[in-house]
Amino acid sequence: MSLDFTAIDFETANSSTASACAVGMVRVRGGRVVARAGWLIQPPPGHDAFAPVNIGIHGIRAEDVVGAKGWSAQLDDLCAFAGADVLVAHNAGFDMNVIRRACEATGDACPPYRYLCSLQLARRSYELDSYRLPRVAAAAGFADFAHHDARADAEACAHIVVDAARRHGARDVPTLVAVAGVRISALAAAPAAAAAARVA
Repeated sequence: MSLDFTAIDFETANSSTASACAVGMVRVRGGRVVARAGWLIQPPPGHDAFAPVNIGIHGIRAEDVVGAKGWSAQLDDLCAFAGADVLVAHNAGFDMNVIRRACEATGDACPPYRYLCSLQLARRSYELDSYRLPRVAAAAGFADFAHHDARADAEACAHIVVDAARRHGARDVPTLVAVAGVRISALAAAPAAAAAARVA
């Protein structure tokens, strides 16, 4: 086996985790970044107000997502990029909740992805005064990226996992999880067959 996974990051329009307005993804094969993707998303109706505090964080405004695909329309693209990979995100509970809540808001089946939290992994791999993404990414040798740009954040997360694997002497995700003492969790599998079909 080799170190294969997909790192993912979402930005949201407001305090609702269903309000996905951007996604970034980075595919890793054999411990190397081999593909990057990212796009804007029209948040689901009822979750589509852009709060000033969120705009201040990521700079995305309502007018920026005009013409972008909505959650349902882009979900197949997301799943096609990630395939059956373990997803990795920094503070993964947030990003996985975006998937879960956005699917609930649109009535889409939530794809049953397995996922690993790079924040938890960082706490088992580095001695730092802060485990925020920029600080950990710098420790992993990936500094000066555009924090809160979804694709850049996903790539920072990918580099953290690759560097942590190197530090732990792990050549694949299952070994890394076992050696570092973290766990792979899973999104609740939806009963609809469509969810499983997306990641088959």
